[in-house]
Amino acid sequence: MRVIAFYSPKGGVGKTAAAVNIAYLASQEGYSTLLWDLDPQGAASFYLSGAGHRQGAKLSKLLQGRAPIAEFIQDNVYPDLDFIPAHKSFRNIDIRLEQDDDTNALKAMLSPLSEDTSLVILDCPPSLSRLTEQVLQVADQVYVPLVPTWLSLNSWQQFRDFVRTKKLGPKKLRPFFALVDRRKKLHRDLLAQKAELFERPLKASIPYASVVERMGEEGLPLEVLSPTSEAATRFRDMWLEIKQDLWHSGRKAG
Repeated sequence: MRVIAFYSPKGGVGKTAAAVNIAYLASQEGYSTLLWDLDPQGAASFYLSGAGHRQGAKLSKLLQGRAPIAEFIQDNVYPDLDFIPAHKSFRNIDIRLEQDDDTNALKAMLSPLSEDTSLVILDCPPSLSRLTEQVLQVADQVYVPLVPTWLSLNSWQQFRDFVRTKKLGPKKLRPFFALVDRRKKLHRDLLAQKAELFERPLKASIPYASVVERMGEEGLPLEVLSPTSEAATRFRDMWLEIKQDLWHSGRKAG
């Protein structure tokens, strides 16, 4: 089983759109995939609502070890794609995690899935917290969307420094540009400098596109909503890179 996370220290940068589209693409290739929406805002539920209304449940029993993770999973939102929706109570998850400071509760919760799940995708809230630390500990790779602006790059540097200071595996961080508007000179300039700005950037960049915004309105991933769009093509490129990261870099598939 592989675990990846989509994380950004800033909201509104296309994090959840990336998580949902990659989860769908993985499932369509036959990888048994679980998408867990850890963000209490629950945006992933809107993107998947076309397959049925998604309502989350409180995690208290799961965090306390009194209920298995299977009770919180909604099976087969699409073939081979399972989903754990967010719940507003998730905003308090760090309080519980702080009580178990010496253990990785997230790792313990995910461990029962290892035999039946190929890929777990964590859609994370935009905060630096105990949950963030545990995500970084358990994830094989962490994908970080960034808008091509100097403020976004400054947030990236702060996050990278946090990961290094906490010794949480900076080599697993993989930034990529999202909401790219090539009409803007700064966006074009920063795209051209990507190899100089980052150590391990993804090649794929996600454009700013109205069709991505429509995902929430229609409740559909792009591969269903508009598979011929440029944004859908770029997500397919991203999935190929992620698949290479996880299964074709000298690592045995799980």
